[in-house]
Amino acid sequence: MTRVVLLGSSPGPDTSPTGLRLAALPGNPTVAERLRSQLVSYDPRPATIETGDVAAALRALADVAESATESLFIIPQNSVVHDELIYQITKAKRGALALVAKEPRLEVTEEAQEDTVPIDEADPEIGYGRLEGLPVRARVGKSRIVSVGTANHAVTRPNAVVLGPLHISARNAPVLAQTCRELALMADRFGADDDLVQLVVFGLVRNGVSVGVRGRRDLFYRRVSTPEEVNEAGAEMAGMNEDRARLNNAVKGADGFFTTYFVSTYSRFIARWAARRGLTPNQVTLISITLGVAAAACFATGDRPWMVAGGLLIYFAFVFDCVDGQVARYARKFGVLGAWLDATFDRFKEYVVFAGLAVGWVVSGNGDDIWILALAAIGLQSVRHLLDFSFGISNRRKPPAQLPTLPLDAPDDRDLRRALERRKAERSQGLRGVLKMWTRAGKFRAVHWARKMIVFPIGERFAAIAITAALFDARITFLTLVIWGSVAAAYTLTGRLMRSLV
Repeated sequence: MTRVVLLGSSPGPDTSPTGLRLAALPGNPTVAERLRSQLVSYDPRPATIETGDVAAALRALADVAESATESLFIIPQNSVVHDELIYQITKAKRGALALVAKEPRLEVTEEAQEDTVPIDEADPEIGYGRLEGLPVRARVGKSRIVSVGTANHAVTRPNAVVLGPLHISARNAPVLAQTCRELALMADRFGADDDLVQLVVFGLVRNGVSVGVRGRRDLFYRRVSTPEEVNEAGAEMAGMNEDRARLNNAVKGADGFFTTYFVSTYSRFIARWAARRGLTPNQVTLISITLGVAAAACFATGDRPWMVAGGLLIYFAFVFDCVDGQVARYARKFGVLGAWLDATFDRFKEYVVFAGLAVGWVVSGNGDDIWILALAAIGLQSVRHLLDFSFGISNRRKPPAQLPTLPLDAPDDRDLRRALERRKAERSQGLRGVLKMWTRAGKFRAVHWARKMIVFPIGERFAAIAITAALFDARITFLTLVIWGSVAAAYTLTGRLMRSLV
């Protein structure tokens, strides 16, 4: 479950933003009605915090955080947002995640400066503009918020605003409570245009919490304050294809080269077709298993036409292996049984195909020495899966790296910047430096895909089996699996040893 916290007054008359109706949306709901209906599945009785008195609001939020036993989703009540965006933020695995709007080339104009603190002449990079109606007082990097400011706390090179939705995991709830109480004691130092959510993130970042960033991308979010903004938001959101965004987001973003370009380009549409007809992820998994066994049976004949058919069947077995996960994410149907079936029968399909290839080689009169290669392929792949599992478990036990902290009353983020620079310098030495350099090399597309392919993921393995079995023979297939698999094992083992030592 998720504890929902709505920031703002209770739904008021039609003259308030939350009481205005979104005429462009079905049912003509008010802003507050629509948001509450979207959040009822997460928390049927969300907490509402009045934001007129900043100190009181912060103390109330601290009370909610202290009593929370689940994650917290904090959102302004005058928000107009897609369901899918709420889902993605609340299901994120980060300990803290904020929705941001980023403007990397923000020009600080004289008009924008009038509403904020003066630019520090000693550091011309410090300045503020406005974005989405909010002062730009956050500096975000690639994956997290680096620094946040207020009307009286300067931030270097601000390039973003925290829009409103903020998700905090249960483990960070005590830090949130402590931060809110500290901020409440210094409420007189904040300005009239300091946004409550940005203040909370300001405190969390300075207290060393890693707050991840999430952009809107192909989904909609906007805070509305006037009837004109409500009408614009309703019309703009109605014109966006939320279902297409949801479908695209059902595809994993970190897949391998073969999966990305030869499967996921169309498998998402199969997933939507299956989900709309009531097929469950487990049923799709069974289709994948059936195709895998059929491929093994074709390979077991040893005849060239059947070998080609087996190659096609193993390819589509992998396609449906991708589809089952996409159906689960698109239809939001997850379960322990499904996860177990998917992980277990991926291995089953692979190994039964190995057996089918070996049987086909033998029945074709080529001798039984092929079993040595088959057993080598099975053994190598089993060891790789064991290493993957054990490293994943060990890595989850590793405590997260501590981020630099900064007193909440520090007037700017210079000390935080220096601490981050020292941390960066330390991580650029020795093994950390080598790993960081290799990570940075991933910005080049060729290196990125080479790194994806060298680990020989399941997509590449099934593609190798399908192509070599259809065009050549089982010996070539097993040699490919053993050689490529050995290179992958050496590469991943080396990388994990290095990461374990730093």
